[in-house]
Amino acid sequence: MPLSSNLRGSLFMAVSMASFSVNDALAKFLTSQMHFSQVMMLRGAFASVLIGLLVLHQGALRSLRVLLVAPVSLRICGEIGGSALFLVAVSSLPLANVTAIVQSLPLVMTCGAVLILGEPVGWRRWLAIAAGFIGVLIIVRPGADGFSQFTLVALLSVGFYAMRDLVTKRIPAEIPTLYVTFLTTVAVALAGGALTLLHGDWIVPSLPVLGLVVLAAVITLIGFQFGILALRVGDVASVAPVRYSQMLYAMLLGYLVFGDVPDIAMIVGASVIVVSGIYTFHRERVRNRLLAANASPSPPDGV
Repeated sequence: MPLSSNLRGSLFMAVSMASFSVNDALAKFLTSQMHFSQVMMLRGAFASVLIGLLVLHQGALRSLRVLLVAPVSLRICGEIGGSALFLVAVSSLPLANVTAIVQSLPLVMTCGAVLILGEPVGWRRWLAIAAGFIGVLIIVRPGADGFSQFTLVALLSVGFYAMRDLVTKRIPAEIPTLYVTFLTTVAVALAGGALTLLHGDWIVPSLPVLGLVVLAAVITLIGFQFGILALRVGDVASVAPVRYSQMLYAMLLGYLVFGDVPDIAMIVGASVIVVSGIYTFHRERVRNRLLAANASPSPPDGV
């Protein structure tokens, strides 16, 4: 029996989140070895070579005029802004904390899906969104002694990522996903190079560090590809909550690799965000079942 489009999209998103969790851990380590812009440039350069070879092999190469397509250019801008700000935040904050803040992305996307894509959202899901944002405030703790300006940087990255994901749904179907990924990785690499020139602090990486950069590039490629596929195959409101699986990976990797032990506020805030996201996903499934029942000429089972 073939899988539904939303289920396939959810599975693709789960693979994407697992990839990005490992990549984030690598990125945090690499930012301790070199400037974040250099990480962007090197990781993006290696990823561009890999995806470029795939583009040629699959015959997915298209004209650069694709960049003039508004959703494509907006997606690239969102990726550049989100990647840069995320690297700045994760270089100074625990991996689990930054990941927990970024987990508000599905909530932001649900709001955006209403305003931009016209998807209906009921009052229950609006309450879940409000609860999720309360969870973010618990983690950020504005005004508390433990507050860091880098939490604001992480929040700003969420805005860029939300723009990236929402416009992905608007990319014309005739533009290959692989080519969109290629353009995105090249743009991120070029942006990282420009920031590195402005920063002016080039560090020659060692061979082991270069190896980790290559590994990060491969994993980034996997995350990009499956993330784009997920959003093009499934509905935004159905696929987005699967992002919460990244929280578990981040907490585990943060503890095992960096020795970060999440505090109570982070755990409580992350739990509120995850629960609100799961409930949002549940309400979306209920809505879809009701719509299917209303569209059916025969009454649903049990009626």
